[in-house]
This record gives sequence, structure tokens and C-alpha cells, in this order.
Amino acid sequence: MPLNVAIAGASGRMGRTLIEAVLRGEDMKLAAALDIAGNPHLGKDAGELVGAACGVKITDDIERALNGSDVLIDFTRPDGTLRHVALCRKLGVRPVIGTTGFDDAGKTAISDAAKNIAIAMAPNFSVGVNVTFKLLETAAKSLGKGYDIEIIEAHHRLKIDAPSGTALRMGEVVAQATGRDLKQCAIYGREGVTGERKDDTIAFSTIRGGDLVGDHTVMFIGMGERLEITHRSSSRMNYATGALRAAQWVMGKPRGLYDMFDVLGFR
Repeated sequence: MPLNVAIAGASGRMGRTLIEAVLRGEDMKLAAALDIAGNPHLGKDAGELVGAACGVKITDDIERALNGSDVLIDFTRPDGTLRHVALCRKLGVRPVIGTTGFDDAGKTAISDAAKNIAIAMAPNFSVGVNVTFKLLETAAKSLGKGYDIEIIEAHHRLKIDAPSGTALRMGEVVAQATGRDLKQCAIYGREGVTGERKDDTIAFSTIRGGDLVGDHTVMFIGMGERLEITHRSSSRMNYATGALRAAQWVMGKPRGLYDMFDVLGFR
């Protein structure tokens, strides 16, 4: 049986990439394509967005669309994703969530929904990025606390949150590996007379411009040496293929909240 995939935000940059990946994929089919009320693409063939008509019309009737779906892949915005998760919980559909920028209440709502359905959620579904997370964990444990840590990320000019969810996850990985609490040690940008750098802080810098897909660098800066771990994305397709891998994996789970470390067997 093919995996029936619904895609939220179908007409967006990531939505179109996901549609293309599903239409190319084996053992899966596009079951539904969703977008918000008033979107000019509503009623159009979703496949035409990527040059391959498929007979699936873009709709804003979320509940009807999810009734015929096994998984919903959602790379939209927090408020919309939370509404979608609530319906997935009601209908038994498994969400794959790539949306970032949730506040604590939103994260709690997703964790609560995972008591009834299986959810795969990650700030970045790229397999390469998640291997980078693993490398950062190893580096941070090996280097210890004698190195200053700077995280630099760059994305396209239309991205609405900063730092990126991937950069924040990188900070969390390093903080956990070195026994720190990121909420207590993070620094977001610098201006003016800042004084000397404090020990055990983890600093973030953000770049926004043009059509950058996503670059992330973590610098471990010691006395007399510097280690840099970098991942650069040149296409959104790596996020889409990772999300589809997670969608197939999460179908084997009855309930729970999982991430790409679970999907890739890193735990």
C-alpha cells in the first residue's frame, strides 16, 4: 500500500519542493495539498506547481483532506501547524513537523498530542544536518568547556524567525553535551560596549539576504586553534527527502514524539 501524504502550505517554496519529492517518490502518493483560505492557487492542480499535473486539487478544507491521508507534512507557521496537529490528533493522522518558531505553549501542545498519535518533529529534516548535529555532540564532549562557541546562520530574506530553528538546535546539542542550559547561556547578537566574553556562553549571529537556502557554522574557538563545523544547503530537496524518510518511519509508531535522531537510529 502506498503512503498517502498530505502537504500543508502547498504553494510555498517548501510546499512545492515536497510535492515534487512525493510525485517522484516510490511507495507513496500525494493524497492532499493544503493552503490557507484566499490563496490564489486554491482549486488548481497541485502538480502543476512543479510542472506535473497529478489530479490533486489544492484545498483549504483541512479536515476533508486529512480524512484520506496517512501523514501530514507541515513546514508552515506555528499557529497553522498547531491547528493541523489538533485535527491530526482527532483523525489519527501522523504529522511530520518542520515548522519552527514555536513558543513554550505550542511545544507543550504538540507534546500533549503525541500522547495519542505518533509525531516526527525536527527543526531540520536534512540527513546531512542531522549528521552535523551528531558531529557537534561529539566535538563538544571531546573539547569540553575550554572553547568559546559561536553559531552563525544565514537564510533567505523572507525567513521570519531568527535565529533559525536549526541554529537553536545546534546550540541545544552543544549545551547539553557540555552540561549547560542554553536558556541561561545564550547570547543573541552584540552591540556597543559589551565587555569581555563571558565563559560558558554560546553566541548566535544571524544573516538574512537574497535566496540563501540555509548555511550553518559552529565555531569552537580555543587558545591557538579553531574548529569549524559547517553545513550548507543549496536546495530544499534535501529537507523534503528527509521529511519523507521520517514520514515512512513514523508510520510504524503508534504514538510518541520523535525527531530525526530517532529516524536515523542515532539513539
